[in-house]
Amino acid sequence: MSKHILIVGGGYVGMYTAMGLRKLIRSGEATVTVIDPRGYMTYQPFLAEAAGGAIEPRHVVAPLARVLKGAKVLTGRVTRVDHNDRSVEFQPAQGPARTIGYDILVMAAGSITRTLPIPGLAEHGVGFKSLAEAVHLRNHVLEQLEAAASTDDVALRASALTFVVVGGGFAGVEALAELQGLADDAVRYRGIERSELRWVLVEATGRILPELHENLGIWTAEALAKRQVDIRLHTRLASAEGGHVVLDDGTELDAGTLVWAAGGRPNPLAADSHLPVDAIGRIKATEYLTVDGLADAFAAGDGAAVPDLTNPGTFTGPNAQHAVRQAKVLGRNIVAYVRGKRLKPYKHAYLGSVAGLGHHQGVAQVYQLRLTGVLGWLAHRAYHLAWVPTFNHKVRVLADWTLSALFRREAIRLEEDVRHGLGKAA
Repeated sequence: MSKHILIVGGGYVGMYTAMGLRKLIRSGEATVTVIDPRGYMTYQPFLAEAAGGAIEPRHVVAPLARVLKGAKVLTGRVTRVDHNDRSVEFQPAQGPARTIGYDILVMAAGSITRTLPIPGLAEHGVGFKSLAEAVHLRNHVLEQLEAAASTDDVALRASALTFVVVGGGFAGVEALAELQGLADDAVRYRGIERSELRWVLVEATGRILPELHENLGIWTAEALAKRQVDIRLHTRLASAEGGHVVLDDGTELDAGTLVWAAGGRPNPLAADSHLPVDAIGRIKATEYLTVDGLADAFAAGDGAAVPDLTNPGTFTGPNAQHAVRQAKVLGRNIVAYVRGKRLKPYKHAYLGSVAGLGHHQGVAQVYQLRLTGVLGWLAHRAYHLAWVPTFNHKVRVLADWTLSALFRREAIRLEEDVRHGLGKAA
């Protein structure tokens, strides 16, 4: 009897698992359904370059329906999982909710932005985890530059030209670096001096880019400092009410832009559906990528606590490197389960990481090799280009880079306010 495999989430794990199943499953052996809220997979390492204008936003996403030919792709949200009944409650983008049954479940819902109950954060902070947020930030930064160039109010101008990024990991550092590059180009035509721009990076721990070797973090901090970035370590955001940013070191400033890139947390769907989760909400998984205690349910990626066999007693990190490789093992293990064969454990030693810092600068760590500056920037681009899904997207990204090298980026804001009705855009 044909098995119905239901994959919840179309990110790295969901998409690559479905791609693997498409290649491995025999005709009539199983059917695959993928449910995702957006209907496309986002290559998140390029969100910063999409925000900065180096890459066209459409080129950092892969439409699931086109990539996963042969699989059924549903756009909407899974609001509940009932594994006892082998069913999920599905809320499509439009129309009433309905129940969908399955034989094998794959939980690949990933993580969501981790927020804290900080006054004003929800109203004034912008996350940096989705393509929509990246595009919004690009438009918002350009809007702030336009506002500064169009006012005679000294305080308003200073506020509009102040940008605060909270979070010194990959997302925060790369977002700040690329947005700074965008702003540096944009001020040329707006009567604003670069020295008027104020960039503040806030990090609660004692270093930035903790995923890399400490020396690379130090080099990055020094490189950003040369670009007049004010880095505040051992510092937390205390308040952002009314756009007035207060840090716990006593600093207060009016900021027109507040980016929240302080990490993520597992999607709460697993805990809400009574699947086994750990103290921070990750699905408890085995080294075979099965959900702990359930033979016909699998999990991987950011939302799963997968044992790291290369470092016993720990779990694999929430990054794309593990997610893509886990997906490949996951696809093979699902097929093995369907055919009654032995599953293989997931084991992968972390290779290292890369980060782009804009302005033709970057850092890279591959095993013991450490690169900085232009070499780090080239390594960052080469590494991520290799992992961009589909040949079509690789070519488009490469074309974007070529054009951005030959011509200045277009610093144009395309966002309009249409909340007041048709024909009334402000």
